[in-house]
Amino acid sequence: MNDVVGVRIEPMARLIVNADDFGQTQGINRAVFELHQAGLLTSATLMARAAATDQAIEFARAIPSLSIGCHIVLTDGEPVLPAAQIPSLLDPSTSLFFASLNAFLGRLFTGRIRADEIEAETIAQIKSLQSRGIRVTHIDSHKHTHMFPSILRPILRGARACGIQSVRNPFEPTWAIRATANCNFVRAAQVSVLHGLQTRWRRILAEEGFSTTGGTLGVSCTGALSKGTLHRLLDRVRTGTWELVTHPGYYDADLARIQTTLRASRDMEREALPVLHEFPALHLISWSQLKPRR
Repeated sequence: MNDVVGVRIEPMARLIVNADDFGQTQGINRAVFELHQAGLLTSATLMARAAATDQAIEFARAIPSLSIGCHIVLTDGEPVLPAAQIPSLLDPSTSLFFASLNAFLGRLFTGRIRADEIEAETIAQIKSLQSRGIRVTHIDSHKHTHMFPSILRPILRGARACGIQSVRNPFEPTWAIRATANCNFVRAAQVSVLHGLQTRWRRILAEEGFSTTGGTLGVSCTGALSKGTLHRLLDRVRTGTWELVTHPGYYDADLARIQTTLRASRDMEREALPVLHEFPALHLISWSQLKPRR
């Protein structure tokens, strides 16, 4: 590896820097806009049905250099399709997605989630953005539900029906988990356990003909991505193409009204991302630059 201003970075390391939850609040939208203008964010995944989606779409149109993906929501949110078309995905008491990830997974593991409804809702969310002039370059999912094979396949089929061939690889490499494990031991352990899904996940991806990265960085330290943590992580980046998953924003009144563990950490991640400027040998790319699978 080469030494660059005291930082060791491998010359062929490429990094997609993606902001999740674009459209959730105006403060998140503002952070995405500012960070992209500062040359720090290359991509963002937009929620098709959220409180500030309309503003996020306006921002996305104003900065076409920002690669926009669809952040597929199947839990803790509002569907695009009418409730009657996707009953297995919704809490009957609210006609919304189940607010709890555990409740959603409980239904998934007991066979009560219909794959055809996942595919239909995926298509509806992507087309909702495309119909408003957004060129959707990739997909990922809220709370990484697409890491589960029974969710992955219908999501991929829905995305392919909309002309999309790239998806987030939600699995964090072991070296990245070790680099940041001290910031959240429990989450790091959970991420490590879920690695058991990776072999089947990759097989499905190959069968469906999708492109992805070598893995995600920053998942195990979600909610704790400080300047120091990000520096330790980037200092260990290896050759390949990776995605840094971020959740920047401003802690404002809109964010305070949302039930989320990512409140104070939104400001922390926004303030941490300029650390990227300290790694000039790290080549930043967007999802639109990822080559499609042949």
